[in-house]
Amino acid sequence: MPLRKEEYINRLVDKKIEEYLSVFGAVSIEGPKWCGKTWTSLNHANSVVLLDEEEIKEKAKLSLDLILNEKRPELIDEWNLIPEVWDAVRRKCDETTQKGNYILTCSTKLTDEEQKEKIHHSGAGRIGKIEMHTMSLYESGDSTGKASIQDMLNNNLENTLNEKITLDKLANLIIRGGWPSNIKTPEDKIGIIPKSYIEAIIEKDIHDDKKRDKSKMTMLLKSLARNESTIASKNTLLKDIEQCENEREIIESRITIDDYLDVLNRLHITENQNAYNENYRSPARIGKSSKRHFTDPSLACACLDLTKDKLINDLKTFGFMFEALVERDLRIYMEYLGGKLYHFRDNVSGIEADSILEFNDGEYAAIEIKLGYHEVENAKKSLLNLYNNMIKKPRFMCIIVGYTDVIAKDPKTGIYIVPITALKP
Repeated sequence: MPLRKEEYINRLVDKKIEEYLSVFGAVSIEGPKWCGKTWTSLNHANSVVLLDEEEIKEKAKLSLDLILNEKRPELIDEWNLIPEVWDAVRRKCDETTQKGNYILTCSTKLTDEEQKEKIHHSGAGRIGKIEMHTMSLYESGDSTGKASIQDMLNNNLENTLNEKITLDKLANLIIRGGWPSNIKTPEDKIGIIPKSYIEAIIEKDIHDDKKRDKSKMTMLLKSLARNESTIASKNTLLKDIEQCENEREIIESRITIDDYLDVLNRLHITENQNAYNENYRSPARIGKSSKRHFTDPSLACACLDLTKDKLINDLKTFGFMFEALVERDLRIYMEYLGGKLYHFRDNVSGIEADSILEFNDGEYAAIEIKLGYHEVENAKKSLLNLYNNMIKKPRFMCIIVGYTDVIAKDPKTGIYIVPITALKP
């Protein structure tokens, strides 16, 4: 495999990889399959070992020294197939003061049992961990980048117009997803890769550590898709999966759903959005539940067999999937900026914000997400209601809209209005 590819599309995570390679002896990059981990890692490596190739895997089983001797930085792809690689790399890093010796990638987190049995050191101080995601609209070239989160933070964003986008195009961006191999796929075929991803999960990936019921996992995935971008409890998911007849079956179902949700998390299929609980006047009323997300909204669409036309004819579902698209991008942008993504809800009054952006200096921003421009006035009222109940006020507030070409700061409220197809870090 060539180590440099002319067709490589630069990713926002490249900056963090470079920084970590200059600080740590090794870097570990985790994320869903097909999100581009290997290609991105190759862009920073001088050699590569692919452990999903049987011959190389067998060589590694004989002795790890047979594979940990290539030109550095050396990429060890899918290291989780031989978990002992982790401790071996950590020891190699201890033998030298040189930084940036190895890049480890994996698509499946180890189970707790595997962690205890096969890894004896966390790698703290030696191996820096990086989360990688599918591509944001800015990375795929579908956002102009005219509206920067940093410019809003510094009060430097200027009013202007963005390129117009149709609802058809917006729906296609959701169905296509941020998979690098799907970016240039013809529009009539963009749903094939996400659907094949779901099929691979059900047929193979969920059975790596033990056999699981494919039909139950299928029902769970569909339930998660129906509850995309919502705060759905396990009870809600359970009702979608099966009708329990007695207490024993309910307990067994809870055990099953915990196990199934865990494996989806380990496969980086789900990536939930935690609740924000700082700076609010009534902390006892703040919701603690996470907002449920697939790692990419295209997977939710694949589970429900959604097409462009189905989304356009069901604007409620379109709205939830659009929210998922925006929050996928916000997560990527905030990680680039060294911050975090949350959501907020007061369980008593219903005061909420779709997203809270927390920056590394403790400042934060409140975000509402709306598919159409006609929803902007209600979004302003919601943000102002939140603002009035916060002890420490948000540094800025913003409404991210799907179907608009306006980039502006509202003169009365100071709230930014930005299309998702203009956003960048």
